[in-house]
Amino acid sequence: MIDSRLLTADQLGIRLEVVNGLSIWEAQPLYKHQKAVERIAQSIRQIDENCACVHAMDVYVQFPNGLKRPDISIFCREPTEAEQENVLTLIPEAVVEVVSKGYEAKDLEIGPPFYLSQGVKDVLIFDPSTLLVLHVKHGRAERMISPVDIVLQCGCE
Repeated sequence: MIDSRLLTADQLGIRLEVVNGLSIWEAQPLYKHQKAVERIAQSIRQIDENCACVHAMDVYVQFPNGLKRPDISIFCREPTEAEQENVLTLIPEAVVEVVSKGYEAKDLEIGPPFYLSQGVKDVLIFDPSTLLVLHVKHGRAERMISPVDIVLQCGCE
């Protein structure tokens, strides 16, 4: 018999995020969710030479007021070797979240204001069940239907 007190969150199939001191537990994403994340990540393109449009999928980012694991984080530069050895502290230029059933509030209500308050410029939320794409940035939110091309403030598309 396995003593579940000795298992890590990943081994139990859960993820932990901390947003402004609030701990949020979430089940590991399912296949359909990860396929949507992969498809979106493959579509990220550089359109401005000032940003390399480096993306990371499902990695922890330590923000000033919390610890999140965006489905996709977009950076203008590759994290340094030292940064790659720990939880990332490099603030993404943009994040993409794919909504999971049962976690809509986390992705649609908690995530966007948190990310914006931490310096992320563009927050994209995709709901695969409705094809809704929500693009949130300071002072503005726009609803679209997928598929759609979106130009981010950092110079990625």
